Amino acid sequence: MKIKDRPEFKSKPAPFTLQSSDLVSTAVKTMAEKNIGSVVIIDSERRVEGIVTERDLLRRLLYDSLNPIDTKLGEIMTSEVKTAGADDNMIEWLRQMSNERFRHLPVVDSDGRLITMMSQGDFVSYTWPDLLYQLKEKAKDGIKSPAAPVPILIAGVMLYTLIILMILKFVGR
Repeated sequence: MKIKDRPEFKSKPAPFTLQSSDLVSTAVKTMAEKNIGSVVIIDSERRVEGIVTERDLLRRLLYDSLNPIDTKLGEIMTSEVKTAGADDNMIEWLRQMSNERFRHLPVVDSDGRLITMMSQGDFVSYTWPDLLYQLKEKAKDGIKSPAAPVPILIAGVMLYTLIILMILKFVGR
């Protein structure tokens, strides 16, 4: 499934963005008010320059005892941001996000301009119902065709459940 085919792709509000010259205190205030975990740092043409997440605030601001009132976002942002395209495969990104331990994925157009922000939660919330639907359909086919690999499907669901539980454990950190 492509990222743009996800229901959240079109229904999400515009991502919270600031520029690298803006102050950390501005980002923290808005992140707290909106209950969001990141701010995308963009240039004047909406191209992604970086991202500041709760993890960046902890590791680069608090750990270094910087003052959020006079520290600019450019000083603490992650500048090597992974970005996706709307036509990218959602499952591949979910796997990469899980393996590399990041939860926020800016989606950009062909010119690198920000379209929206997807999170691991956006991907996981929809894949579980999809998997159950596919399992149900395969089970129906299995009843019609006795040679169908029902044990493999059951093992796949069990493995998928373990993976989702592991992802949720890391997301909760």
